[in-house]
Amino acid sequence: MEILFVCVYLVVLLALCTYGLHRAHLALMCWRTRKFVERIAQISPTPDVDLPRVTVQLPLYNEATVVERLIEATGRINYPAHLFEIQVLDDSTDETCVLAQAAVARLVQRGVNAKYVRRPDRVGYKAGALDYGLKTAQGELVAIFDADFVPQPTFLRRLVAHFRNPKVAVVQTRWAHINRDHSLLTSIQALMLDGHHLIENRSRFSAGLMFNFSGTGGIWRKAAIADAGGWQHDTLTEDLDLSYRAQLRGWQFIYRPDVLTPSELPEELSALRAQQYRWAKGTVQTARKLLGTVLRSKVSTQQKIEACFHMLPHFAYPLMLLLTLFLLPSLVFLPAVDLHTMLLVDLPFCIGATGSLIAFYCLAETSQGRSAIAAVVRLPALIALGAGLSPHLTAAVLGGMRSMAGEFVRTPKRGSNAARYKEGVKWPLVEFALCAYCMVSVVVSITTSHWFATPFACLFALGYGYVAIQLSLEISEGRRASLAKVAKPVLREALEAGVDSMARAA
Repeated sequence: MEILFVCVYLVVLLALCTYGLHRAHLALMCWRTRKFVERIAQISPTPDVDLPRVTVQLPLYNEATVVERLIEATGRINYPAHLFEIQVLDDSTDETCVLAQAAVARLVQRGVNAKYVRRPDRVGYKAGALDYGLKTAQGELVAIFDADFVPQPTFLRRLVAHFRNPKVAVVQTRWAHINRDHSLLTSIQALMLDGHHLIENRSRFSAGLMFNFSGTGGIWRKAAIADAGGWQHDTLTEDLDLSYRAQLRGWQFIYRPDVLTPSELPEELSALRAQQYRWAKGTVQTARKLLGTVLRSKVSTQQKIEACFHMLPHFAYPLMLLLTLFLLPSLVFLPAVDLHTMLLVDLPFCIGATGSLIAFYCLAETSQGRSAIAAVVRLPALIALGAGLSPHLTAAVLGGMRSMAGEFVRTPKRGSNAARYKEGVKWPLVEFALCAYCMVSVVVSITTSHWFATPFACLFALGYGYVAIQLSLEISEGRRASLAKVAKPVLREALEAGVDSMARAA
């Protein structure tokens, strides 16, 4: 039994190191091909007489806090009016409907070709809305922006020139973050997304590997969508699904890291968990649907290997959860570590697990002129947050393996109805238990002289503890807001009834 525990622990650690080494490989590939991306950005603009017709789609669902900002920013895009169309695809069930219609009416008064589009049902969620809008879209190109994004005036003119190549299906821009400095939570998210856009997307694009349209902040060729089978809603990541189907059909994707599209990061942990759960479950569903097709296709071996890493990254969360559970018994069963063992075993594992992350995120920060030191400082918090989210995202991975599709849960934006959203969030009992378990691991690692395990056990304990405490605070806040929302009408009615009684008595 002791040997079994230790072997499982080492296998899990080795698998996590494999993910880490792959990140180091992407960072190296990105650094080697940095000049290629710079040359892509130097494409000459398209003359006005040759500009293509473009439809901008804005899929909405209960986005009252950000809908006016989105529509107004889209209306300010600099593009010939006769070649420019806006579709506001609204599935909302709250006051977003009124706000969106009013914003569209203001654009129409200014001469912008804007349309408010509403479906009879919400079948297919975002994918269904995009597909519904395509039926009447006038543009040969289709740009897409989620509600928490802010399109820039030069967006279209900087990108449409790439579509002079008839094989290009997508041009994707890099996400910027308007609230990255709001809190430690948003700064960690920004670091994670910078790594995805500035390292993963750049390296895959530069090396001619497949990467995905990110769901927003990019432009599709309408003909490529149709050729690849259209928007389908049997997964929760319709963007990843369509991206692979299009590239398997021979279409090319362009990535422009120099073109920024600002967005808003979730500022509450419950909102972040909802977003990450959807991404994790949907990515696993897409792997179930398409990974076999990719492996059987005629693309190169490098393409197939990279597709596996691209579609299976969230399996790192079950591995991290297993690492947490097997760390304590392994510390108990393994003999006390001498200096020789530390240098030959523990140190390489430590470098493989964390050194690659340092290289990955430092390059992401320096690529945009930021400090590498800031990335190193935030890296422990990033690892801790990843551990804290691992139980919830492990459930997402298992859910994606069991079933396809599912409800598309939108990410709440700043100012959204927090009370209504948090009613569905469960108390984080598992995270509290894992926090206590990891604290025991910290003590055992010190008493058994497994010094390399101590910082990781501390980070895991901090991560689980942070998630548990923060979620508990947000749930309590949501319940107080719900009670206040219910109590206010009751108190108002009681007050009005009392006033009426006094008036009748008088």
